[in-house]
Amino acid sequence: MGTFNRRLIAPWLWILWAFIVWNVVFDRVIIEAGREYVRIADAAARGNGPYATIDDTMRPARSRALWLATASAGVILVVGFLAVRGAGLKGPPTSEEHPRRT
Repeated sequence: MGTFNRRLIAPWLWILWAFIVWNVVFDRVIIEAGREYVRIADAAARGNGPYATIDDTMRPARSRALWLATASAGVILVVGFLAVRGAGLKGPPTSEEHPRRT
C-alpha cells in the first residue's frame, strides 16, 4: 500500500468529522423535539388542555437544530483548519522539506 499524503488527508478528515457532528447534533435536537411533542400531545389527550399540533413543536426545533448543528460543525472546521495550518500541513511539500537524493 502506498504512502498517504497527510497534507491532503488531514483537512478532509476534519471536514468528515464536522459532517458527522452536524448530522448527530441535528438528529438529537429533532429527536428531542419529537419526544417533547409526544409528551405534550399525551398530556393534552389525558386532560382538557389544548390540542397539540406537531408543527407547534417541530417548526422551532428545526430552526434550533439547524443553527446548533451548523455552529457545532463550524467550530470543528475552524479548529481543524487552524490545527492543520499550525501543524505545517498547509500545502504541497517543498524541495526544502524533501530534498532530492542524488
